[in-house]
Amino acid sequence: MVRRPLGNHHDGPDTLLVTSDTTQTEPVTAQTESDIQKLRELIARARVVLWDFDGPICSLFSGHSAERVATELVEWLEGRGLHGLLTEDERESLDPHVVLRAVDRRHPGSDLVTELEERLTQEELRAASSAMPTAYADPLIRTWTAVGSRLAVATNNSPRVVRKYLASRGLVSCFVPHIYGRTQDLQHLKPDPHCLNRALRATGTAPSASLMIGDAPSDHEAALQAGVPFLGYARNERKAKLLKAAGADVVVGSLEPLLRMLRP
Repeated sequence: MVRRPLGNHHDGPDTLLVTSDTTQTEPVTAQTESDIQKLRELIARARVVLWDFDGPICSLFSGHSAERVATELVEWLEGRGLHGLLTEDERESLDPHVVLRAVDRRHPGSDLVTELEERLTQEELRAASSAMPTAYADPLIRTWTAVGSRLAVATNNSPRVVRKYLASRGLVSCFVPHIYGRTQDLQHLKPDPHCLNRALRATGTAPSASLMIGDAPSDHEAALQAGVPFLGYARNERKAKLLKAAGADVVVGSLEPLLRMLRP
């Protein structure tokens, strides 16, 4: 049986805040009051919080390599005589979503895309069994729900995978029915804001009264297009640099400061 922490396990500093004008990840206590106030305002305005899944909520492929999944998808295509369907960069990307997008661009709506998407979904479902919770995510989700905010998931992963993982953590009731993930219309994957707009429409929420938490530049771009305030989550300095380069104004290295601000 795989043992996973309850959401409070973490390694290293747990009060990290990175903003667009800082050069490295530092403790919140070393930031200016202005930086901390930005985070407070993002939280205070949010009536609906839109969560990316893989990253802010959990590390989906912590025990089931995403790189291996991508390689197997490429090998499956090659086994069907479709080696030339991908460019060299796409084959070497080691990102299953890159492979899926590439095939969909060349054969949109085809049975090939449908089968490839289902193969990816099955791999994600296997990965969900060994996914590692992001530190502080579980208590933050429960606390945000308890104080009256509504939560939704807006992700490029399969919604079936999200439900399986949330059920394993006892968190489904914090989100349902607002789980918006990958559909057969793959052109709507982020950075397209489709899943964010679905969440806003379903909850009857103005973009300015919501907040998107994401860990990738594509999350930031989707939020920007939807007019939704964005909070970046970066588990390491590389992720932080990518988010800051994409224009994210506030990036945290831990969810603990959010939890602390929400609690009395």
